[in-house]
Amino acid sequence: MALSSDRVDLIRNFVHEGIDLQHGRIEAESDPFWKALCQAGSELWLDTGDIDAAAGLWTDEFTALTTNNTLLNAEVQKGIYDDLIQKAVNVLTGLDIQTQIIEIAFILNARHGLRLAQRFGGSVSVELHTILAHDIERSVSYGQRYYEICPEHFIIKVPLTPSGLIAMRRLREDGIPVNFTLGFSARHNFVATAFGAPSYVNVFLGRLNSYIADQQLGDGKLVGEKAVLASQRVVKELSQNNREPTLQIAASLRTADQLPYLAGIDVFTMPVNVAAAAKQELSGEWKSSLEKEYTVNLNDGISESDLRTDTFWAISESDRRLTDSLVADAPQTADEIVDRAHDMGAGDLFPRLSDEELAQIADDGKIPKHEIWGDQIKSGELAIDTLLNLAGLASFESDQQELDDRIEKLIAR
Repeated sequence: MALSSDRVDLIRNFVHEGIDLQHGRIEAESDPFWKALCQAGSELWLDTGDIDAAAGLWTDEFTALTTNNTLLNAEVQKGIYDDLIQKAVNVLTGLDIQTQIIEIAFILNARHGLRLAQRFGGSVSVELHTILAHDIERSVSYGQRYYEICPEHFIIKVPLTPSGLIAMRRLREDGIPVNFTLGFSARHNFVATAFGAPSYVNVFLGRLNSYIADQQLGDGKLVGEKAVLASQRVVKELSQNNREPTLQIAASLRTADQLPYLAGIDVFTMPVNVAAAAKQELSGEWKSSLEKEYTVNLNDGISESDLRTDTFWAISESDRRLTDSLVADAPQTADEIVDRAHDMGAGDLFPRLSDEELAQIADDGKIPKHEIWGDQIKSGELAIDTLLNLAGLASFESDQQELDDRIEKLIAR
């Protein structure tokens, strides 16, 4: 349901009520430990929506916070926004229930983002509702509305889907900063950077490591780290002549000892437990690791060709053909992207899966079960980076649904 401009203005004003971005900011001091990591070439973000937890770690070296549907849901479930949710109904009178839920989820994301910006003064990634992941027009509309609420602080998170690629490109054409999320490989970010020049791209390295380790395919060490470094190299080369080069985020860090392996990466976004552990466990003597080439160990009987691990860090000729096609003649629909991927031999980037297969991925959780998908991976029909992308989106959808359920319960009172 399209909203009138008056309604959009009313919602924007409601989100800003009680927020003063000029006051209430934490007085952060510099920390030599983090300063040295910045000097190695990395920007530091905290990956949390918990204001109190972030305040205990924030120093002058941190420049941003990033939240997602899971982290926002964790804050909303504390009950801290129950009154806001019920008050929001007053500015949404006359809208159907589903539109109210989506609008209130938008309000919560924006309001929490403003509170983070007010407290810490840095940039904040705010995320689209998961129902928009396959809706180009509404993704663009909500992205524009987020940016209008706080252009000086907000970065819009858009998920890596075929529709998300097109929405991201259109937002970037409007000059809106985009954190293109749910990337798991160098080739994911190669396609995204060439096609749409996002402000930031991600590799969720912890989940790459977990896929290998948890399923006894190898020790899981340095899989994600190798992918992050490879991604930064291709992204830097692709975007170095752009007005605003695309920056690489190392996301989904699990342990503090991952930091030295990636020192010098464009951006670390660290969960608070990782940042706290780093201060306790690491020396603080940082050297850039950007030129490192890590070796990945697989278990006996497991071959790189069976897993097609090259899809994490290499750009194939099929990937390049697809990317060249997208750049030369920009598609207008998600189906066009999928069709071209299959025509160019890169169908494993955007596979055509049945509803039953998608449901199985969602049931698997964040780490798809290799015993189910291994044959399709080996054959080239699927790839691990794509499976993790689809599983990540499904996980966010689950948390979004929990948040939406709380909203619906509160507004029905």
